[in-house]
Order: sequence, then C-alpha cells, then structure tokens
Amino acid sequence: MKTRITELFGVQHPIIQGGMHFVGFAEMAAAVSNAGGLGIITGLTQRTPADLANEIARCRDMTDKPFGVNLTFLPVVNTPDYPGYVRAIIEGGVKAVETAGNNPQQVLPYLKDAGIKVIHKCTSVRHSLKAQSIGCDAVSVDGFECGGHPGEDDVPNFILLPRAADELEIPFVASGGMADGRSLVAALALGAEGMNMGTRFIATKEAPVHEKVKQALLAASELDTRLVMRPLRNTERVLSNAAVERLLEKEKVLGANLKFEDIIEEVAGVYPRIMKDGDMDAGAWSCGMVAGLIHDIPTCQELIDRIMAEADAIIRQRLTGFANA
Repeated sequence: MKTRITELFGVQHPIIQGGMHFVGFAEMAAAVSNAGGLGIITGLTQRTPADLANEIARCRDMTDKPFGVNLTFLPVVNTPDYPGYVRAIIEGGVKAVETAGNNPQQVLPYLKDAGIKVIHKCTSVRHSLKAQSIGCDAVSVDGFECGGHPGEDDVPNFILLPRAADELEIPFVASGGMADGRSLVAALALGAEGMNMGTRFIATKEAPVHEKVKQALLAASELDTRLVMRPLRNTERVLSNAAVERLLEKEKVLGANLKFEDIIEEVAGVYPRIMKDGDMDAGAWSCGMVAGLIHDIPTCQELIDRIMAEADAIIRQRLTGFANA
C-alpha cells in the first residue's frame, strides 16, 4: 500500500510503531521494520547519548530497513542531554525521528539539515498546525483513546482525524485505538495516511518485555484503563492495577491540594520494574483502550501481514461491494 507516509519514510506499509518507554529497544524496532513498518527506538529509555548510539548500532545490525528514534521533550527537573541525543541520532545515520511532548523547534534545524524526516505527536488540531508551521514533515494525531498522554481536550479519533484532515497540509497518521486492518482502513477513510500502534505492538513475540505484561494485555478489556494525573493537567491513560487505584484514591482525597510529590511512588521509575521484572503492581504504566482488541501474541511479521491482508479485503470486497450494490 502506497501513501504519503510510506513515501515519506521509505517503508512498505503505512504502519508506525510508537516510541514506548522500556519497550522501544533495538529488537522491537528492528522486528517492526523488517516486517515492512517503521520501527522506533525510544531515545530516553537509553540513559545517555552514548547508550542511544549503541542501541542504534544494535538495531542497524538487525535490519537494513528504515527505522526511527523517538525523542520526547519533557518538563523535568534534570533535563536530559538533548544535544547529545540529537548528535547520536544524526551520527547513527537515522533518517526518521518521532518527537513528542514539548515543542521540538530547538532541535528541528539540526535534524532537517541532516536530512531527517520528523513526525511530531499531537493530541489536538491546534498543536498539529503548530507542528506543521515549525517545519515538521508529518504528525501523529493521538485521539482520546490512546495510551499515555491524550492531552486535556478529550476528543476521540472519530472527530479528531477528520478535523485534522480539514486543516493540515502535511500528512498525518492516526494514533490511539489502532489494532488491525479495520483500524487502518478507518484511519485512511478519515483522512490519515497510515496509523501508529503502541499498545498493540507490546503484545508481540519480539516485544522485549516480561511475559506478564503481554498476558495483562490479553486479559484486559476496553474498560480496564484509567486516567491518572488529571488534577495536575498531565493526564495519562494507564492500565488499572493496585497502584493505579491507590493513586486515584489519593487524587480523590487530596483534591485541589494534590501535588506530584504525593503520587511519585506510583509514577516515578516504575517502568523497569514492570516491563523488565514483571512487577505488575509496581505503578502506573501507559496502556490504550485498544487492549480490548488484543487477543493474541503474534510475531510482528504475522501482525503486520494480517493487518495488511485485512485492510486489503475490506477495501476490495466489503467496501467495493457497497459501492457496486
């Protein structure tokens, strides 16, 4: 399938793997890229720019297909060495970067001068237009269904995607609720040029996470995510567990007096314990409502092949049947 996204990133299928903390290692990115999508290494999971450079080299040993790096700009006390990470990306010959979080304007000139295509994650039309205006090549439009940070507008993709299509000139992909061929065809129908999948790729054989994480996704339904940190205007969609319910109780009791320090035990530094050690109640971890559509743990190749076959069947048979009726 050829779209503006496959052309932009030089990939076979319009499917991008989201940058996920302590999931987006070289083996995850390489598996997606080898299957024809665009795999993404999560930059800040690597503790230093040197570590990222090593991870990029590892990924290059595993695939000769295009892959990218996610670089999330966070409002944190100890600011990461962003110039160092950018240098590692450029020197590693990476040609695609997914930016997220705060405005990436300060690094765009360096990335663009190196011939790198930049796709920025946005949760609203206004942020998407801003990304377009500062020179991003594409955007990932994240609806309210998405795992992680859905923003504060609470607009689901059935509204957000056509609104983005009405306003944007650069191509965009749909993110949030994406799982199968139906998702892809729906995204294309609403104006997107492809889709970004995060949660769905965690439940694959190559995902370098503990088996308990994958089983948790199989067991979950679309009703099992919760929104945390709403009072702090840093909303995150996570999978419900004991720590999350404890966090929500703190939010309820403290109300307007809630501070980040009150919930730090449930949200800070928990990803290695969950993703690597399988401590499923260690804290809050990002998960989309799409968990309700996850019923197996295929390889990335099997998953992407199935998605493309489903999409082709829907377009050629179901939709064509309606048109010819």
